[in-house]
Amino acid sequence: MSAPESLTIRRPDDWHLHLRDGPILRAVVGYTARQFARAIVMPNLVPPVVATAEIAAYRDRILAALPDGARFTPLMTAYLTDNIDPDDLAQGHADGVITAAKLYPAGATTNSDRGVTDIRKIDAALARMAEIGMPLLVHGEVTHGHVDIFDREAVFIEEVLKPLMDRQPDLKIVLEHITTAEAVAAVEGGGARIAATVTPHHLLINRTDLFRGGVRPHLYCLPIAKRERHRQAVRAFATSGQSRVFLGTDSAPHPIAEKESACGCAGIFSAPSALELYAEAFEEDGVLDRLEAFASLNGPAFYGLPVNQETVTLTRAPLNVDGPITIDADTAILPFRSGETLRWRLS
Repeated sequence: MSAPESLTIRRPDDWHLHLRDGPILRAVVGYTARQFARAIVMPNLVPPVVATAEIAAYRDRILAALPDGARFTPLMTAYLTDNIDPDDLAQGHADGVITAAKLYPAGATTNSDRGVTDIRKIDAALARMAEIGMPLLVHGEVTHGHVDIFDREAVFIEEVLKPLMDRQPDLKIVLEHITTAEAVAAVEGGGARIAATVTPHHLLINRTDLFRGGVRPHLYCLPIAKRERHRQAVRAFATSGQSRVFLGTDSAPHPIAEKESACGCAGIFSAPSALELYAEAFEEDGVLDRLEAFASLNGPAFYGLPVNQETVTLTRAPLNVDGPITIDADTAILPFRSGETLRWRLS
């Protein structure tokens, strides 16, 4: 059977996205709105958005930054801290302001210094979230200095995630941006209350790519890319047709100067060509027919939201990934795969 020349699917959603704020927000939000109807927006600003009022104000800034005519809904998240107010979380959820809450172990990634230092400190908030059906979104890494950076996800699953699931059997959990075979096994064996998101870059690169021909700072992200066997396990899971895995780009813009520095920031900016990147991976595995479920159906089902009624069409045509993207006279951002040509183009 010959490969299709086009593919039409329900308009997808991005279930893990960083938009930042200010000039960067205004420069990048249109790339997401062009492809996705909704996106779960991460709260790790400086300072982070914690309380309902702060989250609502951030949502207003996102909506104000949208290009004219864009049809896009930001789904907002609360940044969990050791002192998070369970009542404010519940009220924000009831008012339709907060869709989910994000667990950053303190120090795990960009702007996570105010994250949770010990998950037992937020037991009351997690119990309230389980009671009202608010999902917990998890950056699944420990931050202990003695744990190798390539083992942080696997250790988190054993030391934090599994005990949490035992303590909170009714809590809905999304293990975000999974990178290991251990994460795949945890989600597959965890039942209907746990799901995972997978990024395009974790489908396409392994840890060797970070050092191919020299250090590649624009491929540095957290969780860091792992060995090839882990990439293959994550990719097989994402393309399997399993309903509890869905699209989450973790697109994370950083200025080039902050990536190409003595202590470069973690994050890969994939928003300009996200859907095309996923299509490339699914086509390579011969399961392009499964892309719609992964991108457009599984996420809404897990979150209890309606499926989008609009459609988008991908066409087999060369797409040159442009870059860098200029923010102002002193700031630019380099997209993932910049300077390369992809095989699919969103019409």
